[in-house]
Amino acid sequence: MQKTVRIPPGSWGRPMTDLPAMPIPVTIKAIVAETPSIRTFYFDPGVPSSPGQFVMVWVPGIDEIPMALSSEHSITVQRVGDATEAMFKLAVGDRLGIRGPLGNGFTVSGRTLAVGGGVGVAPLVDLVTAGLVSTFLLGARTKDELLFAPVIARACNLRTATDDGTAGQHGFVTDLMDEFDLNDYDHVCVCGPEIMMVKVLERLNKAGVAERGQFSLHRYMKCGLGICGSCSMDPRGLRVCRDGPVFTGIDLLETEFGKYTRDASGSRVYFPPLHPEKKEEKTEE
Repeated sequence: MQKTVRIPPGSWGRPMTDLPAMPIPVTIKAIVAETPSIRTFYFDPGVPSSPGQFVMVWVPGIDEIPMALSSEHSITVQRVGDATEAMFKLAVGDRLGIRGPLGNGFTVSGRTLAVGGGVGVAPLVDLVTAGLVSTFLLGARTKDELLFAPVIARACNLRTATDDGTAGQHGFVTDLMDEFDLNDYDHVCVCGPEIMMVKVLERLNKAGVAERGQFSLHRYMKCGLGICGSCSMDPRGLRVCRDGPVFTGIDLLETEFGKYTRDASGSRVYFPPLHPEKKEEKTEE
């Protein structure tokens, strides 16, 4: 039987006139060290946006990279490459270029479960502060890397897990899902390492509620406008910048999700196998 696949609305052929073509200069007003490796940069003017949308951030002289908004006036950044390394050297009063908001966001109503890991918590915290999250499952490698835990705890039911057991449950944040009936939630919003998100999708699919999942993806992007195709996903060509970055679980089933991404050259970068005991099939380019 042929499977029906939902193509997100506003995909191919959507007018481009509503998208910002040039970055707008913003001034850094405050810098907050959230964890040893993560900082939040507060800037003005702000970017009116919906929770889950992202911006292209131009770091003068270095690069332009996609970043999730943690609020209309902030981006929360983990130091992982040349551009973020340069950002960590900036000071209050310095300037950045912001192009956005871009992409879609989370769409929630009723009871919402949020699952976040590492810096992936950033696009979810806007949902929390808006009072749209019932339960939040927060994960990190260690206690010191738990992001926005006090903010989340004030707004909803918070459960935590750390890889090393220094806070909350010892283990993966996805293990906390086994304590909840997923059918009790109208939406499950997820952002974090892709391997973590795949395990969330596995649980949702097993429970028969994959369509309730909303997953915020990260892919290498050049234009952020849906033109260059660098963030297109196999096999249907969905563009993370234009059709996402938030996709439902149904959108992601039987795609490259959790298998590989692409680097700046377009070459596949494979994730470690989720189930090492199973023999991986070779994929033809």
